[in-house]
Amino acid sequence: MKNLSLFQEKSKKIRQGIVSSIGTLGVGHIGGSLSCADLLAVLYFGEMRVDPQNPKMEGRDRLVVSKGHAGPAVYAALAEKGYFPYSELFTLNKIGTNLPSHCDMNRTVGIDMTTGSLGQGFSCAAGIAYGSYLRKDGAFIYSLIGDGESQEGQIWEAAMFCAHKKLGNLIAFTDYNHQQIDGTVSEVCTLGDLASKWAGFGWDVYCINGHNHEEIYDTIERAKAVTEKPSMILLETIKGKGISFVEQAGTKNHNMNISQEQMQAALKELEEGLQ
Repeated sequence: MKNLSLFQEKSKKIRQGIVSSIGTLGVGHIGGSLSCADLLAVLYFGEMRVDPQNPKMEGRDRLVVSKGHAGPAVYAALAEKGYFPYSELFTLNKIGTNLPSHCDMNRTVGIDMTTGSLGQGFSCAAGIAYGSYLRKDGAFIYSLIGDGESQEGQIWEAAMFCAHKKLGNLIAFTDYNHQQIDGTVSEVCTLGDLASKWAGFGWDVYCINGHNHEEIYDTIERAKAVTEKPSMILLETIKGKGISFVEQAGTKNHNMNISQEQMQAALKELEEGLQ
């Protein structure tokens, strides 16, 4: 259900959870977690058919975050949805935690696939979507990949498979923030015309503002109506979105140290809505 005020509220809560968990630890993948917060708010609070009280529900929609280093964002969304207590966020990547830095389906309730080695999660999403298609269970399978991750050959192998199998139940997103661990995407290995690449591989393609909740929701609804091919939604995003000093860090915000003072400043900025 489209509820723009709810999406706005949940995006802020997710970003607060990201900042609090990484700030408590003192270091983490903050840039690419903040850039996908708006998408997660729309998915978990407007689109996905899931039940935190029954996380293994048959026929549920699933999300595979192939850019597994965005785990802190997913954990914040899951906590906000009620999968586990919010206080667990403060155990991020600590000894004995159920919230490792990268998504782990064997450790964290609500995680549908272990990811981290870039490219592999998307292939898993393809397999999950094909299984759902064969079962005819009516589920939608969502997957989020990174733009740096899109340099991996395995992404394009999976893309061919999904188009060949006409997996209209698979909706993928690219977090197109134009940065990766070693620099800008264009400097490391340019992706060229990414929309044309996906279209050439047989996908339905959309290019939208990845921080506009209405665009995200409406585009997902359009993609869900496409039954004969998978859909790719390219999200133009800002790495570190919502926290000015993280945005300004540029490529250094992939995995950065966050002091207690910076954490408090970031939380204040989010509360005051400076971004």
